[in-house]
Amino acid sequence: MSRKIVERLTFAVIVGNRGFFPSYLVAEARRDALDVFGRLGINTVMLDEQQTKLGGVETWQDAKTCADLFRRHRDDIHGIVVLLPNFGDEKAVADAIRLSGLTVPVLIQAEQDSLDKMGLATRRDSFCGKISLCNNLRQCGIPFTLTGRHVCALTGEPFARDLRQFTQLCRLVHAMKGVRIGAIGARPAAFNTVRYSEKLLERMGVSVETLDLSEVFTRVGHLSDQDLRVGEKLGLLKENADTAAIPADKLHTMAKLFVVISEWVLANDIDTTAIQCWTSLQENLGINVCSIMSVMSGQLMPSACEVDVMGALSMYALASSTLSPASIADWNNNFGDEQDKCVLFHCGNFPSESLENPVMGTADIIGTTVGCENTCGAVHGRMKAGPLTYFRLSSDEFTGKVKAYVGEGTVVDDPLDTVGCRAVVQIPAMEPLLRYICEEGFEHHVAMNHSASAAVLHEAFTKYLGVECYWHEKP
Repeated sequence: MSRKIVERLTFAVIVGNRGFFPSYLVAEARRDALDVFGRLGINTVMLDEQQTKLGGVETWQDAKTCADLFRRHRDDIHGIVVLLPNFGDEKAVADAIRLSGLTVPVLIQAEQDSLDKMGLATRRDSFCGKISLCNNLRQCGIPFTLTGRHVCALTGEPFARDLRQFTQLCRLVHAMKGVRIGAIGARPAAFNTVRYSEKLLERMGVSVETLDLSEVFTRVGHLSDQDLRVGEKLGLLKENADTAAIPADKLHTMAKLFVVISEWVLANDIDTTAIQCWTSLQENLGINVCSIMSVMSGQLMPSACEVDVMGALSMYALASSTLSPASIADWNNNFGDEQDKCVLFHCGNFPSESLENPVMGTADIIGTTVGCENTCGAVHGRMKAGPLTYFRLSSDEFTGKVKAYVGEGTVVDDPLDTVGCRAVVQIPAMEPLLRYICEEGFEHHVAMNHSASAAVLHEAFTKYLGVECYWHEKP
């Protein structure tokens, strides 16, 4: 897994309070919050009753105390959750976040009132307090995320669902900060479509490290079949897909290439890779790199074909958010006359976890020019039926911006007789989507995985990462 993808997150929690509302609600919210976050496997950083009144934030001094606590834990905090058990002091809460200096996503929860508890001793008015807090945060330039319902019970399933989604968002935003992409080899000469701007990526805080294939070939040549590292990688390749049809010498060459790539990735803190997958590898090593890419993507170290750096970053975003392996494919074929279906295809790079009965074979399309015997290593398999999220980042030098699109669909099990890695997908209003892709000059590659995470990706990029993202068929 990439060094920047975090499984268990830590949230800074602020419990708002306002003196002329029932203060006992603050203690109740703190107790319930610890239980809810604990059950969801989320660590918390939160004031206690000794630091402020009931552990809430109500005054300027409370805000400073809270901010100081958060600063001490800033390297561990992935998001902020604000709980409003009553109206809360909107200014103090906004000050606490501003003074902390944290630039992480913020989720705002407001507790719902009960119709039988509307007297002065029990009413909350969080409904109104949330609106006031959002106004203050906007004045401070602090972006925030809202729960699905304006008010909801802290202990209810709707808020738990919001928290799970917020966890995905925070994981993605954290993972995208300081990403390092490995570009191995030069892009195939014919593929102008995967050109990209390193300078626009650098502006996003994303770095690209390059490695020439000549260095790769030299390092591969220095490894022996008996090297323990080669044996380890050989085992991973055999676990990934059925290799019965592949000659032993080809498998050993693949394993050596895997060692070289892995050690370079480790030495340079690379999070995701884009590789020149043809035709130099076939002509110099007599293999395809597809299976290696399949294994790495399955390990949440996504790898994109044809030095598609923006495609690799798109895969990484999907995988880091959902902890589910991502693939990259061509928008490749129509599916008969069905306008809402198409075929997504690549010659053999999908993570095996996403495939039915993966088998290692040859890449016969490339084999028509380099010889099929030199293309061992492609993975053949059909993508399992299930939910689909598709996503694409692109650098647009004409506007000086990075842009994106995202949407959801379904991988279906309609019959399809072909080779390679393939998926028959059904996407609502596909024709307008394809028109948008063409008119906006997006690449022919798209990243995808088994998830329903369009909302998370859209909010993360538009609100917290500064990337314009078109959401196809937004609810």
